[in-house]
Amino acid sequence: MSIRLPSADGGFRVHRPNPDPYPPLTCGPARSRTFYAAAHVVADPLAASAEAGPAVDWEATLAFRRRLWAQGLGVAEAMDTAQRGMGLDWPTAAELIRRSAAEARAVGGRIVCGAGTDQLTDGRTYSLNEIAAAYEEQLAHIEACGAGAVLMASRALAAPARAPEDYLEVYGGLLRQSVRPVVLHWLGPMFDPALAGYWGHADLDAATDVFLKIIADCPEKVEGIKVSLLDAEREVDIRRRLPAGVRCYTGDDYHYPELIAGDGELASDALLGIFDPIAPIAARAAIALDRGDIDGFGELLDPTVSLSRHLFAPPTRFYKTGVVLLAWLAGYQDHFTMVGGLQSARSLPHLATAYELADGLGLFPDSELAEDRMRRLLAVYGVSS
Repeated sequence: MSIRLPSADGGFRVHRPNPDPYPPLTCGPARSRTFYAAAHVVADPLAASAEAGPAVDWEATLAFRRRLWAQGLGVAEAMDTAQRGMGLDWPTAAELIRRSAAEARAVGGRIVCGAGTDQLTDGRTYSLNEIAAAYEEQLAHIEACGAGAVLMASRALAAPARAPEDYLEVYGGLLRQSVRPVVLHWLGPMFDPALAGYWGHADLDAATDVFLKIIADCPEKVEGIKVSLLDAEREVDIRRRLPAGVRCYTGDDYHYPELIAGDGELASDALLGIFDPIAPIAARAAIALDRGDIDGFGELLDPTVSLSRHLFAPPTRFYKTGVVLLAWLAGYQDHFTMVGGLQSARSLPHLATAYELADGLGLFPDSELAEDRMRRLLAVYGVSS
């Protein structure tokens, strides 16, 4: 069997589906690294009206998280991958956090959840006190649910902040009152253009110094950091400058194998959106690390970078579309529909390449199902495959 796929140049190519996918895997969490997959949400395609707010298929969404936990991965909940700020509002995110935290307790799974300020939605500029109060509300909700928090970068803060002192004030106050240590998240503007100049500086060297000062002022309240700048050298530099005991979770979906493998002295843990679609491979790579098999780790994870770079290609913020496509093709959900209609954010040739790369990696448990679903998607666009 073969399938005809559209190319970005307007032509077509023939792809022969992979008959040898990775078999199911059940294992415990890795010992040598902490791996979190930032998980997507499954929309409810039969919701009566978008005006009522985002509609989530709760059972399918939680079933996907149970699948991640069964493979030994932690879940990073209500993060960018779950369309925070791109279709998922705070009330729905709060319910997602509540439900996922309860599921994590039931199965003994690791979970951290994103705390932000996205309840501030009316478009005006907010004061630092209002922004801090919004963060506090979300942080309190996450802690009440029994989960750890990731303090996500805030569009609302980036708008009025004029100097590093504004960030030091807001983040310092949050750290001093948090019940448990948190993860600080530096999300670059390639993921969200509204976050340009975060930490009070457009210059990344100066911004890095502010980021590290926030941590140094209260290291006992920082469990770790997540760096999502797609800049491996900068992450290595930051990693070396962290206080003892503060983890570095790579959020670099371009260079994660080398950052996780480490330089012989220090290594990054991981909190990655790409671990959502490549979970079967990420889990096996973690097992290889646990037995000290660095070569085997690379042999598993290095080939996934081509898929990741494709999914996260500019405009990077639309990577979620490819992630959800692959979940549908793999049979983990029954449709390719996203909250806010984001399934239309990528071109058909882009989606076809995502299918081809993922299939080549063996990520579809039923390659015939994936092929059939890809054919149906092509037919919607009038393409005969």
